[in-house]
Amino acid sequence: MVVKVNKDKNGNKKNHIRTGDTVYVIAGKEKGKTGKIIKLLKGQDKALVEKLNIVKRHSRPSQKNPTGGIIEKESPIHVSNLMIYDSRAKTPVRVGHRVLAGGEKVRYSRKSGEEIKR
Repeated sequence: MVVKVNKDKNGNKKNHIRTGDTVYVIAGKEKGKTGKIIKLLKGQDKALVEKLNIVKRHSRPSQKNPTGGIIEKESPIHVSNLMIYDSRAKTPVRVGHRVLAGGEKVRYSRKSGEEIKR
């Protein structure tokens, strides 16, 4: 069985989410929460979401962190567990793509039909 994977011009897998989007978590221990995407980890198909999936890490003293100790930071969440959150409809939505009259490609909400802006 051959699985077709959507890729961009650089050979990277395409995602339905982008940095700066507000997303809704649909699975995992953070299910039902929303947050903003800080960073996408394309090679792993994961994303760092602001203030979600917090883990504690022990660190030695360094120049960056002179005291050391326990640091809380975000851990990546797989993109399949995230959906774009529509703040107007107050629900997670699927993403579609449209080409406008000027040739510009935009994302839109499949539920409401409205354009998704960052």
